[in-house]
Amino acid sequence: MRRLFGTDGVRGVAGEDVTASLALSLGRVAALRCGVERPRVFVIRDTRESGEMLESAIAAGVAEAGGEVLLGGVLPTPAAPLMVRRYGFDLAVVISASHNPYRDNGIKFFGADGFKLSDADELEIERQLDDPSFHAPAGLGSPEPAIPSEIGRIRPMRGTADDYLRELELRFRDLSLDGVDVMLDCANGATYKVAPEIFRRLGASVSVIADRPDGRNINDGCGSTHIQALTTAVLAGGHDVGFSFDGDGDRLLGVDRTGRVVDGDELLALSALHLRRHGRLSGDGVAVTVMTNYGFHRAMADAGIEVATTDVGDRYVLEALRERGWALGGEQSGHIIDLGFAPSGDGIAAALLALEALAGDDLSRPTAMDKLPQKLVNVRVRDRTALDDAARVQEAIASEAADLLGRGRVLVRSSGTESLVRVMVEAPSAAETTDICGRLAALIEAELA
Repeated sequence: MRRLFGTDGVRGVAGEDVTASLALSLGRVAALRCGVERPRVFVIRDTRESGEMLESAIAAGVAEAGGEVLLGGVLPTPAAPLMVRRYGFDLAVVISASHNPYRDNGIKFFGADGFKLSDADELEIERQLDDPSFHAPAGLGSPEPAIPSEIGRIRPMRGTADDYLRELELRFRDLSLDGVDVMLDCANGATYKVAPEIFRRLGASVSVIADRPDGRNINDGCGSTHIQALTTAVLAGGHDVGFSFDGDGDRLLGVDRTGRVVDGDELLALSALHLRRHGRLSGDGVAVTVMTNYGFHRAMADAGIEVATTDVGDRYVLEALRERGWALGGEQSGHIIDLGFAPSGDGIAAALLALEALAGDDLSRPTAMDKLPQKLVNVRVRDRTALDDAARVQEAIASEAADLLGRGRVLVRSSGTESLVRVMVEAPSAAETTDICGRLAALIEAELA
């Protein structure tokens, strides 16, 4: 069976890996699996030039299965689960490749509960796509008729941006940004209209870069994966604070007035301490990934906040939150999930939560955590699976970790997709961090390259 779904839906080069025919099939199968005769399906996209093609194909597949398609246009990914819950849709589809270049695109699904489809659901969709009987004409033994009793409809849904903005306004109704001078980098992506609007509605003075999408400039030298664009703009304009979103708006990074980059770890720590102080941190716990800075763990321990650690990926952070009944989690890369607002990462909401936590203070005076110097090196190897059996390497990792106990940490792991071993070290000083990382990387290269 072919494997289509990754950690965040189906993704690849538009027209080659992610084709119109694949999108049509995915839309049809997903709609047939909703469990209702005429499912109502909400579809949104980012600003890539291939988005309209895939949107049309998804819609055609859903309509072929008898579903009613509501096209929401260009909106950030987190708008999908919010609209599912607001209007009781049976399914939502987001067409986006997040922070990838414009040539890529992707398709991800949200169920009627507002959460992304489970691994089991995605595997079942893949199985049905590969099952010839599923596509056979009616009467030839197929488990579902190829053509339903009625063909579905496709229509635009007006006012979706206002609906999303209304949800943000409701959540942050007590937040005043009067007098705050904000610079936003919208990555020429899905936030280019709604992000500046909500900051203005809350009273901020707003300047914007990368808010003129042309179908090909999404994430091109801008957005959260190219943070220097925002840093330059903040310093040049003398702004109080800056926020940079990725192409689909589900993550962000910050920049303070001095040009210092504020990553997801720091923003999450700031938010966790704020929510805890006000009795709004569900379960007094927060979920993060293995890449989260050691300084975050120390800050949470000092505050009496429990931390759950997961594999890399916001999907795993979300699973940990749901298992424990917690609401707040995130990644160093800027995915921040607040289940008190939405069952998905939301870059705009995370930026507003950070400003709420600051309560008028300056982001350049960090008080949430002391970030340890971190260094990450990727070492190309013959076989990434050989790491566990490399005795000399494992002994060296254990020795270095023991020396850093209580002061920092060592994380060495194989890539899940490439012939790489990733070496990450955090220590009290940049020099010690570099030295340890260099020693381990050299040994891994000598033993496994």
